[in-house]
Amino acid sequence: MRNRSVHGGRHELGQNFLTHQPTITKIVGLVTATSGSILEIGAGVGALTIPLARLGRPLQAIDIDEHLVAALRRKLPKVDIEQRDALQVPLDQAVLVGNLPFHVTTPLLRWILNASSWSQAIVLTQWEVARKRAGVGGMTMMTAQTAPWFTFELHGRVPASGFTPRPGVDGGILVITRRTMPLVDSHDRRQYERFVRDVFTGRGRGIGGILRARYEASSFSLDRAMQQASISRNAFPRDLSPQQWAALWHASGFSRIPLKNASAEGRTMSNSNYTRHGMRTYLVGGVAIMTRNIQQEETAQVQKDLLSSEELRKFLIHLHQEPDAWKHDPIVSELMEYICKSTRLSL
Repeated sequence: MRNRSVHGGRHELGQNFLTHQPTITKIVGLVTATSGSILEIGAGVGALTIPLARLGRPLQAIDIDEHLVAALRRKLPKVDIEQRDALQVPLDQAVLVGNLPFHVTTPLLRWILNASSWSQAIVLTQWEVARKRAGVGGMTMMTAQTAPWFTFELHGRVPASGFTPRPGVDGGILVITRRTMPLVDSHDRRQYERFVRDVFTGRGRGIGGILRARYEASSFSLDRAMQQASISRNAFPRDLSPQQWAALWHASGFSRIPLKNASAEGRTMSNSNYTRHGMRTYLVGGVAIMTRNIQQEETAQVQKDLLSSEELRKFLIHLHQEPDAWKHDPIVSELMEYICKSTRLSL
């Protein structure tokens, strides 16, 4: 009988060791197609570690069970194998791979998706988690929140019989790739994630109804934003592709439209939050609708809806009073000039 780890037994640690040889072969093949150093999460008894070591690339393997780590070190003395909690390890290798413990799949995926160094992650999770993350059957909120920066692909189902001990569900191979050209700027990530959450959890009939109920913007502005993103007003959030989510974000300037029933403090920006990137985001959002195939008779209404708010006026006054914050940024300067001229906004 194997010694019990100080961190708990197999059940507490979610240990379901991979024994399905076709899956092992497939995962190693997927890793072989990548390049760079490798970090294996949850090495266990070495089902993946041993063939990964044969690739001849820098490899680090971690597991929380000290007894498994000691045994694996004896098998692979030349491999860097450490007893670590994956949720406390900086994920700074190029490629991540692992049979993730089923009981901590969600926090591990969040940890992985918040790390900034790796380029590809090849992980084995519960089938439903892998399927939903890959958008099979529709986009989930968690996938929509991260899709501008990552792609998710499903690479097969693993029968529960392919693990020891046998879990209650099948597994799935999920490949996550960091986009080289993100759909949304990384500086906007927290705002974007909040925007997606608000839409997924909002009330209304179709995405058009949800947005009207959630944001203080005219029906014209919202309809124009959805039209530019090629989104039907009756579509559900799960129906949108990553490209449509990003297009909706960019076309509408939702990062700057206040929420309905929000407090005064939450609806305005303090001077400390006027970052140069924030200026670009706000101003680009304002210009986007004005410059995308808008008919002449609609222009005045767009300006009234989006660009004549007191908040925008205060924002422009701030830029005017503190030119050092933007004078070296030609994009901000050009956008400021364009908006002021188009709206005849007096500073």
